[in-house]
Amino acid sequence: MLELQNLSFAVDDESGNKEIVQDVSLVIPDRKFVVITGPNGGGKSTLAKLIAGVLRPTEGRILLDGEDITELSITDRARRGIAFAFQQPVRFKGIQVIDLLRLAAGKRLKVAEACEYLSGVGLCAREYIDREVNDSLSGGELKRIEIATVLARKSRLSVFDEPEAGIDLWSFQNLIQAFERMRREIHDSSIVIISHQERILNIADEIVVLQEGRIKCQGSAEAVMPEIIGTESAIASCGKG
Repeated sequence: MLELQNLSFAVDDESGNKEIVQDVSLVIPDRKFVVITGPNGGGKSTLAKLIAGVLRPTEGRILLDGEDITELSITDRARRGIAFAFQQPVRFKGIQVIDLLRLAAGKRLKVAEACEYLSGVGLCAREYIDREVNDSLSGGELKRIEIATVLARKSRLSVFDEPEAGIDLWSFQNLIQAFERMRREIHDSSIVIISHQERILNIADEIVVLQEGRIKCQGSAEAVMPEIIGTESAIASCGKG
């Protein structure tokens, strides 16, 4: 279980101290698929980076299964089972896809095992297993390979920051299928996705709406979706009914 306790993050700009995330308290139970959404500039990606350890909060605590991990690095959090997928996946010149999957799994996967992970995200394993993770791959291909590495890691908590950003419709369809599979196969792990996409919101167990750095409302997809579909003004009214 992940718990955020009164989490805040601020930066200094020309106007002074600007709070990006403000006093956020949130519990993400085990075996849940949670989507965090809300207007642009609301602090969603910052919150994801705080969970992963890319950024450190200016106030508050982060607990994983009761352990305070607030000061732990992204590497130490990864060792404890937190996986983070960036908006723009990293390219690794000279590293093949199978090597990346083996690194993620922490063992020497057989080719057949690696191919299963690639097939699970809609990629033809024969065409990708020996490819380099470099500029020859499209953004959509990289996104799906990154999800395959998360599947291989079997992380306790997987965090995806706007996985749909910059990819084509075909790749997006495959992403949805991959996330649906992850949701079906959740055991002791949890998934957190930062997204605006209705199709991703629709498969969530729980939706959290973040606006101006604060949680505006949260609840099941069935309860929250009718409140937020449409415009940002609809999000602003979330929970007021």
